Amino acid sequence: MYFELLLVGYIASAGFVAAGVLGSLYQLITKQPPKFSFSGENVFAFLAEVFMCVFAGPFIIMRNAIRGRRIEKRPLGWLVASSTIAGMWSMCSGIMVMNVALIFAGYT
Repeated sequence: MYFELLLVGYIASAGFVAAGVLGSLYQLITKQPPKFSFSGENVFAFLAEVFMCVFAGPFIIMRNAIRGRRIEKRPLGWLVASSTIAGMWSMCSGIMVMNVALIFAGYT
């Protein structure tokens, strides 16, 4: 039981780290923070934005939740709900990140 909980925590952490790295890389390249919006300039830009939102989603949610709590004085329940959503999303994307890492390491 404890091993499974530890494994879930590790996978969720891997997903959140991947989201943070991707979100920070996006901000470094574009000089603006990532957000859930699509410009639709061309097909390649649209697909890149969708990919970025799928994997950087937990980072975007937590950044917005923390800013909302500090600046807009949103209730604590809002932060808890956002953290729960970001945690579950991190776990899902962490499974994909770990699968890719295992494939690159030679495990199938």
